Amino acid sequence: SLRGSWRLCSGNGSVSLRAEVPGCVHTALLCQGLIQDPYYRFNDVAYRWISLDNWTYSRTFKTPFDIRKWQKVNLVFEGVDTVAQILLNNVTLGRTDNMFNRYSFDITSVIQEVNFVEVRFLSAISYAAEQSRCHKGYSIPPACPPPVQKGECHVNFIRKEQCSFSWDWGPSFPTQGIWRDVRIEAYNHYHLIYFSTTPLFVKSTQQWCLKVESIFDVVSSKPIAGLVTVNIPKLQTQQTFSVKLQPGEGSIVQLVNINKSATVEPWWPNGHGKQTGYNMTTTFTMEAGCQIEKFSKVYFRTVELVQEPIPGSPGLSFYFKINGRPIFIKGSNWIPADSFQDRVTSDTLRLLLKSAADANMNALRVWGGGVYEQDEFYDICDEIGIMIWQDFMFACALYPTDQNYLESVRAEVSHQVRRLKSHPSIILWSGNNENEAAIASNWFSIPYPDIGVYIKDYVTLYVKNIREIVLCEDKSRPFVVSSPTNGLESVKEGWLSRDPYDTHYGDTHFYDYSNDCWNWTMYPKTRFASEYGFQSWPSFSTIEKVSSPEDWSYTSNFSLHRQHHEGGNIQMLQETGRHFKLPQCPDPVKQFKDMIYLTQVMQAQCIKTETEFFRFSQSEIINGEGHTMGALYWQLNDIWQAPSWASLEYGGKWKLLHYFAQNFFAPLLPVAYEDKGMLHIYGVSDFHEDHKVTLRVTVHAWSSLEPVCTLAKEGVTVKAQSAVPIYKEPICDLLERCRNCTRTSCVITFCLVGEDGLQSPRNHYFLSSLKDAVGLEKTQLSASVSQQDDIYIFALQTTAIAPFVTLDVGSIKGRFSDNGFLMIEKKKMVAFYPWQPTSVEELESSLILTSLLDVV
Repeated sequence: SLRGSWRLCSGNGSVSLRAEVPGCVHTALLCQGLIQDPYYRFNDVAYRWISLDNWTYSRTFKTPFDIRKWQKVNLVFEGVDTVAQILLNNVTLGRTDNMFNRYSFDITSVIQEVNFVEVRFLSAISYAAEQSRCHKGYSIPPACPPPVQKGECHVNFIRKEQCSFSWDWGPSFPTQGIWRDVRIEAYNHYHLIYFSTTPLFVKSTQQWCLKVESIFDVVSSKPIAGLVTVNIPKLQTQQTFSVKLQPGEGSIVQLVNINKSATVEPWWPNGHGKQTGYNMTTTFTMEAGCQIEKFSKVYFRTVELVQEPIPGSPGLSFYFKINGRPIFIKGSNWIPADSFQDRVTSDTLRLLLKSAADANMNALRVWGGGVYEQDEFYDICDEIGIMIWQDFMFACALYPTDQNYLESVRAEVSHQVRRLKSHPSIILWSGNNENEAAIASNWFSIPYPDIGVYIKDYVTLYVKNIREIVLCEDKSRPFVVSSPTNGLESVKEGWLSRDPYDTHYGDTHFYDYSNDCWNWTMYPKTRFASEYGFQSWPSFSTIEKVSSPEDWSYTSNFSLHRQHHEGGNIQMLQETGRHFKLPQCPDPVKQFKDMIYLTQVMQAQCIKTETEFFRFSQSEIINGEGHTMGALYWQLNDIWQAPSWASLEYGGKWKLLHYFAQNFFAPLLPVAYEDKGMLHIYGVSDFHEDHKVTLRVTVHAWSSLEPVCTLAKEGVTVKAQSAVPIYKEPICDLLERCRNCTRTSCVITFCLVGEDGLQSPRNHYFLSSLKDAVGLEKTQLSASVSQQDDIYIFALQTTAIAPFVTLDVGSIKGRFSDNGFLMIEKKKMVAFYPWQPTSVEELESSLILTSLLDVV
């Protein structure tokens, strides 16, 4: 391994320092104290000089073996970011131009006992600009990001993390560095480069079999014969195959039949069963006398993307079947967890992914403007049952298709598919993010006569190249060309549909910041919602770390600088102002904190409304629309401390939205909506069997903790994996029954209760905006904290009904069992799960309790 300490030099040699590999220039400079935190205040702009310079990494190393004894020696980079010349002992080995590729250089004739290796980087910004300049004939938009993003231009000309040149939720830090493993490999006969296992269920024999694929580099000049033994002890399966490896790079494929008398437990998504995996040993014993043993974990599951006609509706369905069972996809969209990938540790990944699973999610979409995640990311998803919709790394742009570019992309795609295809968590490959829509809706104002060129490029890149490679490398899971797409309908229309947002096909992305987000009728009744969302601000404790006191107001330069979405701060004010009184406190810091709180309440309530709409639409067709089978909101995590669509702040703290998600993604949930004065309640279930439950509806006057009236409807059947209407009544009748109630003076809450402790979260339905609510009084909220084993219990008390009660313990890492709730009883217990050691005293002194009437 060549991990560890390297030398790093700026272009003219004026800056020289020690740098860790894997790593990048920014983190090396930070580590040596040469720059401040790049995320602090306005440093993203102040530190542009770093990305504009050309940096060189170098080191000397002793060869730990006798060079003369090995027939082949390679220098292997798992990831170079991005454009570099690689030299060993002053001999140029080759060049790199793709962050997502693995590079292997033959150094057999160059390596010595003591070696000097250099990686000379070229600024990604200058390279992208130069590539764009050289692209003659026609331009490839967009040239630059909008000014509000303070980003760099021509990112579509470089195979690099697209959002590193800026995005509407992230800063511009076009890094340079050796961002993944680097090592020397030496071998004499043959060497295993890729190894993958793919489960297949053979319907005719009702038997599982396993496709085991091994790709080798064979250095001997004649074929090598030998044996491959595959052993899965738990499944009483062992098979031996005779194989012959041909000289050069070649692959061998074995089909292993799983013992019929063994019971195979399939891998299930979170909430649908276990994530059983089996240990497997594969032994290669070749005549050349050297043996390779490969240990791996294998999982058994099937995945289908079902696109077929629906009775009573035009178009086609769009849903996933796992192990033959339709699964409603619940989750979010994943972006890079940091601008500097070397800071994304396995702890970071585990914390964020565990938070997704803890909020009842079963899926994440790895979005196409970031990176193909590290192995550990997919390992954790396999282990906790998070399904992955995997985009290829192309987003919101058109791309060149010259030969060099296509060759680089082909290498990238086959490398990534080979690396990742053994993971059961990956259920779909998707060619790009929003590029079908970009052409169909003509985002870049291309004159109509010229559009054909771009359509041809689109088909060349995603269909004739990416799709061909994926289908060749991995037939075990579906591929769609874009997201959003009309799926098979897009294919029929020549891979580009007229309207990729058509609700009768495929998936849709939907954003609307100008209408009332509490009104469910504004949302598309789509087959699959793969992106939708609203912004909010991260909590004050998160912002405080990267700002100074003069920044702490909603209209400060800092607040404007951090907002990368045009008009975003104003949109949040408008959306919040529809239903809540905006803060008027003369103290700017208090006003800022109140505003942060309200944007989080607004975001949580908006996405709750929208997600519940998608969930209750799963079993019905209305005017040809419905059968919604997926809800992935935008977005799960944050790349830095800034206003964004995320439900997890940078560092992993849960926003109110994430607490709401825990409820609106619950496996059993009652959902209410109003239509023409009628209150409808649906029972939504992800369970595999029907449940008999009681629906409990409670009406409270805002002015009293005692309910005005309650109603229990017993013997309600909530059907397995569906959404069924379980209650309906005109709101005027309900209010009349509950004497003295009006829309502004009362609120409805409801939950489902079954046998054996089965219970849904308690849901609420507001009959009016909270700014119009009558009878709400400012409450005295108090909490006492005690410790029970590894968790802490907060005992809350209130003197009046309190909407959106929020507990905040500042920078203490951990999460609550519930937050942002409507408190309609005098007492409530909330648990706190710490992520690092803390104490009762520390929690008590950090605790800030807020409810809606604390905003002034």
